[in-house]
Amino acid sequence: MSNPTELEIAAVSTAPRVTEADIEANIASEHYFTAGDGFVGAQSRTTTDDVWDVSPPQQLDNLIFCVLVLKNGFTVTGESACASPENFDPDIGRRIARENAVNKMWPLLGYALKQDLPRIDALVADGRIATRS
Repeated sequence: MSNPTELEIAAVSTAPRVTEADIEANIASEHYFTAGDGFVGAQSRTTTDDVWDVSPPQQLDNLIFCVLVLKNGFTVTGESACASPENFDPDIGRRIARENAVNKMWPLLGYALKQDLPRIDALVADGRIATRS
């Protein structure tokens, strides 16, 4: 756990909750591309011309997308763009895009956990599991 807020929440939590480990465990694969990559790919599907002769506008190469494919097949996206092309760093862009995609996963997994709580409570009541925390 690297997030200080996550450490603080973990210290006071006594009930089931979504953790950073849950987030990471639910990611099946991750994919990165720029809007320029998407532009070229779209051109390749819509034209018979040599796609390698097509150059996307420079600004599209400064917009990075991250697509996280979750283990259940659902996809979550994040993006990162920089205002000044001179500041563009693809590694930083990928990291920010991934963080933005992960931030979208928290409410999804929270919802799934909330849906499971009645089932977990029933298992506790039946003595099939010792506790729900």
